[in-house]
Amino acid sequence: MQHANQPPPSALNTFCLSASLLRNTELRNAQLVLFLPFILAFHPLSAFKYRMAKITAAITGVHGYLPETVLSNEDLSKMVDTTDEWILTRTGISERRIMKNGATSDMAAAAIQGLLEKTNTNPLDVDLVLIGTITPDYPFPSTANVVCDKLGMKNAWGYDINAACSGFLYALQTGAKFIESGAHKKVIVVGVDKMSSIIDYQDRTTCVIFGDGGGAVMLEPNAEGFGIQDAILRSDGAGRKFLFQPAGGSAMPACVESVANRDHYVKQEGKSVFKFAVTNMAEVSAEIMERNHLTGNDVAWLVPHQANLRIIDATAERMGLEKEKVMINIQKYGNTTAGTLPLCLWDWEKKLKKGDKVILSAFGGGFTWGAIYLKWAYNA
Repeated sequence: MQHANQPPPSALNTFCLSASLLRNTELRNAQLVLFLPFILAFHPLSAFKYRMAKITAAITGVHGYLPETVLSNEDLSKMVDTTDEWILTRTGISERRIMKNGATSDMAAAAIQGLLEKTNTNPLDVDLVLIGTITPDYPFPSTANVVCDKLGMKNAWGYDINAACSGFLYALQTGAKFIESGAHKKVIVVGVDKMSSIIDYQDRTTCVIFGDGGGAVMLEPNAEGFGIQDAILRSDGAGRKFLFQPAGGSAMPACVESVANRDHYVKQEGKSVFKFAVTNMAEVSAEIMERNHLTGNDVAWLVPHQANLRIIDATAERMGLEKEKVMINIQKYGNTTAGTLPLCLWDWEKKLKKGDKVILSAFGGGFTWGAIYLKWAYNA
């Protein structure tokens, strides 16, 4: 009998005791049932095997979609009081794409179709579809629901994530958890927006910034240590008044007055948004590097949200990265909101190498912001 002040037997003693009991033929079966799980738990190889078997969520393919119509700065100068030089020096944008016909689900479906073909995936094998967007086809059903039907992904379920320009980051981390839990094997994550549907082309503070487009990635389990390593996601609802769409929700349902006041379009207080974005996007990117003991030399690529070239430059500088390591396509596509990050990955896919350490960083309305650190899992 063990006294109250006597320390509990060590794992080694317990192992030896159970082994001794197992020598008794009459007790062998009973002891196996009772002690085998305990023996295995304390076996010196158990922790090693657990670490080796850890599953991460890795991107195994990426594809994008961009509408054909190009809206240049020169085109915008004929619509509002602006010039190519004014837009370019303040944002870094030269042109953006506009979807003349069709909905957000059409862009998402096109990106996913290309992804399925590239990864040789049967639509029936897809488990889950997550779409980051603030321009859904309808308030309900979700755009993910619509896209699953359009592409015959009959065994998949899905939903939309509304986090503005951080939507792809939020959806990517959410999808990763479904993979890591073992619940799903193939998760498609999309970032896409038809911003032209909610932009006022009489307001030069917003119409010069945004464009349409998006992309999709496939997430699958990985046991080699590649894939998503860490994520920091944040939000602050106090910033909602600086960047939002006033009407169309339950706070201001659509009515004659809301339409007349142009309240169904994006409203932005540029200086406040810029100040908050340039600080927080840079800080969260540096934070995830510090948390994972990374330096600028370790990081192969920064994938920044394409909102403003000055914000991108400030983020890279805070991280200690030279410009050659920064993915920038804002000059061609503008700010596609949730679509910017997957479009960057699509543009740079052939340059990404297996094992590359990559930081994705974004900031959006809400406010929402965050960063994800991943190890690239394949060579294109």
